[in-house]
Amino acid sequence: MTLFSDGNATERKSLTANVFASLGAVAERHSLETAERNDQGTSSLISYRAGSRTTHAIEIRFARQAAAAQKELPRLAIILDDLGSDRAAAESIFAMPYPLTISVLPNHEHSQEIAEEALRRGYQVMLHLPMQSLANEAPEKEELRPGMTAEQVQALLDEMTDSIPNAVGVNNHQGSEATSDPALMHELMPALREKNLFYIDSRTTAATVAFDAAKQAGVPTAFRNVPFLDDVQDTAAIRSQLQLALRGAKEKKAAIAIGHPHPATLAALREFLPTVRRDGVQLVFASDLAR
Repeated sequence: MTLFSDGNATERKSLTANVFASLGAVAERHSLETAERNDQGTSSLISYRAGSRTTHAIEIRFARQAAAAQKELPRLAIILDDLGSDRAAAESIFAMPYPLTISVLPNHEHSQEIAEEALRRGYQVMLHLPMQSLANEAPEKEELRPGMTAEQVQALLDEMTDSIPNAVGVNNHQGSEATSDPALMHELMPALREKNLFYIDSRTTAATVAFDAAKQAGVPTAFRNVPFLDDVQDTAAIRSQLQLALRGAKEKKAAIAIGHPHPATLAALREFLPTVRRDGVQLVFASDLAR
């Protein structure tokens, strides 16, 4: 269980006490006893037993909470996707203490551990949902494709969310073919709604209908509305794209930018992120812009 806190020890203690009181009431109703409790600085562990058998173990972890967005400031959400295979790239992101949104590809070597660590560190986690592209370049082993039935879409989504169980939202990986298919998008969005997931349209094609389908299905949604950060993997070029994203946030009052964990992107972000607030823009999570 992850609780979000501003890092204040008194607040953490109060939150932990409230959770343990609620757990204790449930345990008492089911005739369970506390087996063990271990409190540390940023986590607490409690287990319950029935007789000599431990039945439940619950770890409470604390993660950094993004500063409350000031409504008068323009807002910028930065999504870094394609995570899942490169643990070192993820660690480079985790070294940047800012409210970034991490989108993780399912069923890769390090998908689950990266997602879990991102949540523990206080980043927002999304499922980077593979979808068919027009050129069908480097497709994932499994992906959403036009012609799939509602049952097939549901089964694939179930499998992929099992791989990233702490995801709170979804954006498309590739998907220029899939997101422009109305039938497929109208199958996907109710499945996302049932899982309480928001949807960010990466807009890999101008023909996308994903945002409109999400709206119609009552799924909180938004779309990338500034250029991709790193189509050109050069630090100077990415600096320029980040400035475009900053300008876009100011002009539109809210912007979503998408980049990838390339070395040049991460280098540019290390320079850029400390300057955002000084330039009058609030960094937020993707969910803060999904409506």
